[in-house]
Amino acid sequence: MSVRVRFAPSPTGSLHLGNALTAVANRRFADAEDGVVVLRIDDTDASRTVEGGDDAILGDLAWLGVSFDEGPVRQSERGALYADAAERALESGAAERDSDGAVRLVRGGTTLLREDGTATYQLASVADDLELGITHVIRGNDHRPNLEVQQGIARAIGGALPEVIHHGLVLGEDGKKLSKRHGHSSIAELRAEGFPPEAVRAYLDELDLPAHDVHLDLARLRRLAIDAIAAMSDDELAAAAEAPVEVVPVLRGARSLVEAREYARLVLEPVPAQLPPEARLTLQRFVELREPAPEWLSTDESRIVLRELKAVGGDLRSLRLTLTGAATGPELAAVLSALSRKDALARVTRAGTP
Repeated sequence: MSVRVRFAPSPTGSLHLGNALTAVANRRFADAEDGVVVLRIDDTDASRTVEGGDDAILGDLAWLGVSFDEGPVRQSERGALYADAAERALESGAAERDSDGAVRLVRGGTTLLREDGTATYQLASVADDLELGITHVIRGNDHRPNLEVQQGIARAIGGALPEVIHHGLVLGEDGKKLSKRHGHSSIAELRAEGFPPEAVRAYLDELDLPAHDVHLDLARLRRLAIDAIAAMSDDELAAAAEAPVEVVPVLRGARSLVEAREYARLVLEPVPAQLPPEARLTLQRFVELREPAPEWLSTDESRIVLRELKAVGGDLRSLRLTLTGAATGPELAAVLSALSRKDALARVTRAGTP
C-alpha cells in the first residue's frame, strides 16, 4: 500500500511553529516511505479564515523547503462530498437529522452538518481522509481528543480512520502551548527576526516526532542560525542580506540575517558619529598606513594595518566610528576589507580629520 499523508492547516495566516513541525514531519515520513503529501486547507469555518491566509501558508512552506505532491485541496469546495457522507450516516442509522436541519451522530451527539447544511470540521476531516486515500494522519497531541469521535464518524459513513500518529506540542518557556504572547511563535515572526530558513528547518528536523511536548529552545535555534549563515556561499549570503557580494566578509560574523543586513548598512550607509578630540592622531596614523597599501585589502592585510595602528596607541573605537558611524558591529578588519582605499580615506576626510 502506497503511503499517503496530509498536512491540513486552517487558513489563519502564517504557520504556527507547531504546525510547521507537523508539516515537516509529514514530508519526512512520506519521503522515507516513498509516499505522497497532500496539502489540504481546512476552511470549513469561515470565521477563522484570514484574507491571504492560503498564500501565507504556501509562502511559509516554500520558505521552509517543504513541498507537497497534491493540492491544495480546499474543504470549502467539497460540500457535495460531505453532504453525501452525512447521507450515508443517516441511511445506516448512525446519525439522525434534528428538527433544525442539523445532522448528528446518534451516539455521542457529534454534529456532522450544521443547520445551514455546511459540514463541521469533524465530518469534513474524516470524509476527506477517506476520499483522498490517506493512510497515515500525523498531527499534534492537541488532536488526541478528536480520535475517538473521528473513528466513530468513519464507521458511520462506511469506512475506517487511517492510522493516526500524534506528536508532542511546542511549548513556551511557561510550559503552555506556544502562542503569539510568547513571541517566536510563527514562521513569519522567525523570518522577521532574521532566522535563515535552513536553521528553522534544521531545528524542526531535529525535533523529529517528539513523543512528548517540548519547550522551544531559542538558544539552539540561534546556534543553528549562526551555523546556517556560516554555511552560505558568498552569493547566497549577499542575496539573503540584500547586499552586494563585496561586503560579504563583513556579514560573516552576523548571528541573524537582520544583523547581517544591519552590518551591511553600517558599511554601505554609515551615519556621522561624534568623535573624541584625541581621534585626530589615530586617524592621521591610519591615513599614513592605508594610503600606500593596495586599493583593496584582504582580511589578513587589514588585521596587519590594525595591529600596526594599535601598536602606536591608535584608538580602534574611533576608527570604527569613523568608518561605520557605530561603536559596535562587525569585525573591524572585515570592514576594512569591504572598503576600498578611496572610500576608507574619504570617510576619514568626512569626519573632519586629519
